[in-house]
Amino acid sequence: MACTTILVGKDASYDGSTIIARNEDSPNGEFNPKRFIVVKPDEQPRHYRSVLSHVELDLPDDPLQYTAVPNADTKMGIWGEAGVNEANVAMSATETLTTNERVLGADPFVERVPAKGREGEDGYEPEIPGGIGEEDFLTIVLPYVKTAREGVARLGALLEEYGTYEMNGVAFSDSEEIWWLETVGGHHWIAKRVPDEAYVTMPNQLGIDEFDLEDALGDQEDHMCSSDLAEFIEANHLDLAVESTTPFNPRDAFGSHSDSDHVYNTPRAWVMQRFLNPYDEVWDGDDADHRPTSDDIPWARQPERKVTIEDVKYVLSSHYQGTPYDPYGQLGDERTRHMFRPIGINRQSQLSVMQIRPYRPQASRAIQWLAYGSNPFNTLVPFFPNVDSTPKYLEDTTTRVTTENFYWANRVIAALCDGAFRSTGNAVERYQEKTGAMGHRLVAATDEQVARLDAVAPEFDADNADGDVDPMDPDEIVAATRNAEVREILAAANQTMADQLKEETEKLLDSVLYTRSMEMKNGFHMSDF
Repeated sequence: MACTTILVGKDASYDGSTIIARNEDSPNGEFNPKRFIVVKPDEQPRHYRSVLSHVELDLPDDPLQYTAVPNADTKMGIWGEAGVNEANVAMSATETLTTNERVLGADPFVERVPAKGREGEDGYEPEIPGGIGEEDFLTIVLPYVKTAREGVARLGALLEEYGTYEMNGVAFSDSEEIWWLETVGGHHWIAKRVPDEAYVTMPNQLGIDEFDLEDALGDQEDHMCSSDLAEFIEANHLDLAVESTTPFNPRDAFGSHSDSDHVYNTPRAWVMQRFLNPYDEVWDGDDADHRPTSDDIPWARQPERKVTIEDVKYVLSSHYQGTPYDPYGQLGDERTRHMFRPIGINRQSQLSVMQIRPYRPQASRAIQWLAYGSNPFNTLVPFFPNVDSTPKYLEDTTTRVTTENFYWANRVIAALCDGAFRSTGNAVERYQEKTGAMGHRLVAATDEQVARLDAVAPEFDADNADGDVDPMDPDEIVAATRNAEVREILAAANQTMADQLKEETEKLLDSVLYTRSMEMKNGFHMSDF
């Protein structure tokens, strides 16, 4: 999928949370309606078969409950994409990456080979299943891990056993760590811990630009990889460092630097970092330190100020505002306004921003902020994932167009607003600000309600003015998140959010429909004479 990812370490975020976020974008010419659901342990398959690759694998018999944002139409598979499990581990899968011919020659993708002929007849050749991919990753990994690091290890082991048919980047987070995994060819992979003080930008390119192989094959403090990666690199002459003292650069070794990258990928990293670090370097003009077409834009960078949820939404909605490259702007000309692929694009399916808050009790620690449709015209609102069910407004997405669900309401609003950006822009901004503020108020009110359980539930006596929370091991976390009373509180909060969201979304739809109708070219009034 043609997606965009940002990861924010706990010391770089506004409240000490780990934050992982990604736009799920449909392929060109497609829309994938999305649902927000809870998958209970008894609903999780014990034997899994991929729709696309036909790979089959048995799954463990002790899954955790988790959220997902699957396709409403499952003819191409589940595509769970983003979720949080009962151990407060979040996963975003996946960011499609690029590679090069040297890597694919050394470790080809594991692609499905269809059967030839008919079984029992001469010349029949049975089907050869392919590997695992984005369709599968969330379903076969997230229910079985209790830390972010465990998520890396499980997915890495599956990649080595089954292989993959594509290059993908996958994020895992818990309250302490964020890990980013990148596939390398058919069976190899690397993973790096996001520095606590940094954020990471990922625009459909293999991104990691420094990697400590010794750590990855040894203590694994901040790096992990497939067990034979060193031999793989050496045998296939993949290390492109000029000097032996130069840190190993996976982006050079495993990635691409094609002309299409400079149109489709690197400009997105440029505009995100331009926003989050506006004064650290020169971004524009002939003297720019990095241009939209630069191949050396850093993978990780410390922001100039703490990063908020609103910052994440803004950069993942970017259409190059304030530059000559904005398709809705007045700077530049028709050529420059369509030079680069925007981040906020028409075929966005959903945005999930998963925030794990270390200062809250485990049962209400995680928030999955959610938006559907094209990001310049939608809103991002919070939902608690530790619930038994999700609101119907977000869950019951149909394959037909109806404004009775949140996905299609957003899709219709974007289609109306796109051609009248200036006349509808104020209404969209007011909607985004109002619903965002509603979300923050609801989270604060829900936190207070959960905190009041301290009187009857001592295990929740974990908050104080300094925000200190007693640590728990993974099994204790799971036990804490299964408190039925807390789940009822969180579910009620989610329903309140959905009800308010529906009301405000319908108001926006009324407003932009009226504006666009008044701009129709076949209007006629007697006063025109």
